[in-house]
Amino acid sequence: QVELVESGGGSVEAGGSLRLSCAASAITYDSPYMAWFRQAPGKEREGVAVIYYSSGGNKYYPDSVKGRFTISLDDAKRTVYLQMNRLIPEDTAMYYCAAGSIVSTAHLFIPDHYNYWGQGTQVTVSS
Repeated sequence: QVELVESGGGSVEAGGSLRLSCAASAITYDSPYMAWFRQAPGKEREGVAVIYYSSGGNKYYPDSVKGRFTISLDDAKRTVYLQMNRLIPEDTAMYYCAAGSIVSTAHLFIPDHYNYWGQGTQVTVSS
């Protein structure tokens, strides 16, 4: 069992930055990929960043956040970060950390392929 605890959400004006953190209790054989998803009211959960949990692990982003969001990890702390820059009101959502085992890059941003989820942290961007 893996527990994920997010922190770092808050309110910011458009153009600002936030850094989210996700502390994992363990990294197991079924959770080597760690990801950030977001869900706005009335919308489906959307993947915004994925990293393979190893030194120099590959990183993946959808076009909607590429160039603005950066995922990184601190192996010693078992913590994954999401640095969000140039935030826009459309980034407003509950942000969730997730961990799972992905067998195909086609599955990277699909929530059903992740086994473990955090409780979420709210990000609000005002115009």
